Amino acid sequence: MIKRLRQVFKIVIFIIVFISFFIGFKGILSAQHPSVSHPLASLTAAEITTAVAVINQEKTLSEMAVFPLITLQEPDKNKVLNFRAGQPFERKAFLVVYEPSQNQTYEGVVDLKTQTLSSWKQIPNVQPAIVNSEYELANQVVKSDPRWQAAMQKRGITDLDQVQISCWSPGILSKQEERTGNRLCRSLFYYRGERWNYYGSPIEGVSATVNLNTGKLDSFMDSGVVPFSQENWNYDVQSLGKLLSPPKLLKILQPRGVSFRVNGNEISWQGWQFRYLMHPRNGLVLYQVTYNDGEKVRPVLYRASLSEMVVPYGDPDPNWAFRNAFDVGEYNFGALVNKMELGKDIPENGKLMDAVLANEKGEPYVMPGVIGIYERDHGVLWKHYDYNTQRHHVRRSRELVMTMTVAIDNYDYNLNWIFRQDGTLEVQNELTGIVLAQGTADQKQTEDNVYGQLIAKNIVGVNHQHFFNYRLDLDVDGQANSVMEMNVNALPMNKENPLGNAIALSTTPLAKESAAVRDLEMQHSRGWMVVSADKKNSLGATPGYMLMPGSNTAFLPVEGANIRQKAGFATHHVWVTKYKPDELYAGGDYPNQAQPGQGLPQYIADDESLLGKDVVLWYTMGVTHIPRPEDWPVMPVHRVGFKLVPRGFFSHNPAINLPSSHS
Repeated sequence: MIKRLRQVFKIVIFIIVFISFFIGFKGILSAQHPSVSHPLASLTAAEITTAVAVINQEKTLSEMAVFPLITLQEPDKNKVLNFRAGQPFERKAFLVVYEPSQNQTYEGVVDLKTQTLSSWKQIPNVQPAIVNSEYELANQVVKSDPRWQAAMQKRGITDLDQVQISCWSPGILSKQEERTGNRLCRSLFYYRGERWNYYGSPIEGVSATVNLNTGKLDSFMDSGVVPFSQENWNYDVQSLGKLLSPPKLLKILQPRGVSFRVNGNEISWQGWQFRYLMHPRNGLVLYQVTYNDGEKVRPVLYRASLSEMVVPYGDPDPNWAFRNAFDVGEYNFGALVNKMELGKDIPENGKLMDAVLANEKGEPYVMPGVIGIYERDHGVLWKHYDYNTQRHHVRRSRELVMTMTVAIDNYDYNLNWIFRQDGTLEVQNELTGIVLAQGTADQKQTEDNVYGQLIAKNIVGVNHQHFFNYRLDLDVDGQANSVMEMNVNALPMNKENPLGNAIALSTTPLAKESAAVRDLEMQHSRGWMVVSADKKNSLGATPGYMLMPGSNTAFLPVEGANIRQKAGFATHHVWVTKYKPDELYAGGDYPNQAQPGQGLPQYIADDESLLGKDVVLWYTMGVTHIPRPEDWPVMPVHRVGFKLVPRGFFSHNPAINLPSSHS
């Protein structure tokens, strides 16, 4: 009996060990090859590791090689649109590799399923985005230079560790810098002292350009001592002293849970459905945005993202004129995303989600809580009081907001995608952070400095602009679309218009890419609509989505200005191109140290037809910022955005049958 029990015991132990091994083995496999169920899912940590391993195996890279960009290779659009759950699909990673010693840039595409290198090419005469190690290199190079040390001592700074250095893309290059083709960065200096907020103490008059290939100074200039602020501009609660009385507690509750559903990277809410991913360059990207009108699921957008930014500063001083930051392409906007907090960055009823990115060495890491999604009340959705029945008919508006926040040196940007129950999709950018300060001897406002405004003693806020370009691959009821420009005209007084009150809408198709470079015109309430080329609505017209601009401005650098040539996308508000999968960036693939004319001016050079085609609408919106004292030390949020509004897409108000209360 005891012998039999021992045998049974051994068998049980063997089974337990076998099951444990099997579970552990499966766990290892799943950790190495986690399940990816859709072509538009973000790259996983395992996929990033695989992609880098394939590159290292197939190519002999130096120890100094870096990976400025690792992201999902955009899958074939038609294959994505035809994909059905459970079907096999391609899975590829796109990598940019930079070799500093050779000053060479390469692009690679890795097939993640076969673990092979399917494409590898050198991209001549380009510079990818600045990477973290180069900031440290620039710091070391500058601080070890005797000329810089002497310049600091001339300004009374003896403890050089108290100087904070910011490394900027070089912006506008000199002819000599263009000829050499070296990878450069320009250094800005601040005196930190005992303060953690050093932005209020810029060290003016000193300019240092670092050659990131040789690890030496390329140029140095000291144009003279300028006083800087000695005040403490820390703005934490302890530093501020007396605080304002806080408002009473406001709680945002959803006791029955949220109305949206998250399934992997797919979101569903109130008829809307879309996918998202955190792109290391673009930031938050939306894919396959559709609307269920109760009868069928209808496509609106295939891909929508911030494409590029440019921030030109308006002071001709040599130490300022180069400052024209392309924050998306020069610094990898999406990789600078930062963690949010419930109850602060987004309301406490929201949900925070993680993103997987890669560092410059190709190592994956998880960024926790960098994507926020929440519902919010937005006032009245629609209302009418009927005098006959003496009844109020009113509905409250609910919105779904998906958001991210980025800190780029002194500035902070929040990007919000806002879905509404009336079929509107809104983009709202929020600008905040710290104004880029300029040191001055002035302590009172004078008329001498027309290029900026005194915002505190010894601190000037330089006049500047922010321009954002959004790439909107609209597929309104399918890929066959056309773009119509709408102008509202006041008609002259005549026999047909004797009182002069006639208002007429004229609609013009934008037939070719060269004709679709357009600007806002307030006098005619100009707008643009992407319409289906092969569908009709219930009234026999073409269903469409209209671009409804918000506040905007004109690009102020004059004709012939270097930055106007380099940031061509910002010189017009609207561009339309025929869809091409590799045309993703309004300022070109590599805006860092780029030649003029890249991006949109290049994309429209072949002047393709836009009638009944798969079209991409590019919208540029800008802010002209003339700083004010109220912007200091941290500026209140300034909002700028636009809307995509249905026009003939629905047969009636799509929210008319919304219940009168949300229970």
